[in-house]
Amino acid sequence: MAAAWLTHIAGDRVEVRSAGSAPADAVNPAAVAAMAEVGIDMSARTPKILTTEAVRASDAVITMGCGDTCPIFPGKRYLDWRLDDPAGQGVEAVRSIRDEIERRVRALLAELGVEAA
Repeated sequence: MAAAWLTHIAGDRVEVRSAGSAPADAVNPAAVAAMAEVGIDMSARTPKILTTEAVRASDAVITMGCGDTCPIFPGKRYLDWRLDDPAGQGVEAVRSIRDEIERRVRALLAELGVEAA
């Protein structure tokens, strides 16, 4: 959801990579539904494994509790966003997670000086 929000809000002003340390086989259907409610289509997205190369190529790395499994490189900006896990939850529960992610994405973009597309 964070990557979808970043792309939606910033457009081509940022390059977004999305990956996980232990990705599921498919994107959570409740997350897809919750994002569709705000006009963002995630239905074609597929989970990807986090690679060292992806972290190395990034200026900022936002993690959601991956702990020691995430590669750490000096000079990178790391933010760990502690959020409820939407896995196994219905769309009703995922809505508040979606909204918190949007708030954090907007705050990060403002801090970075990136205007909305």
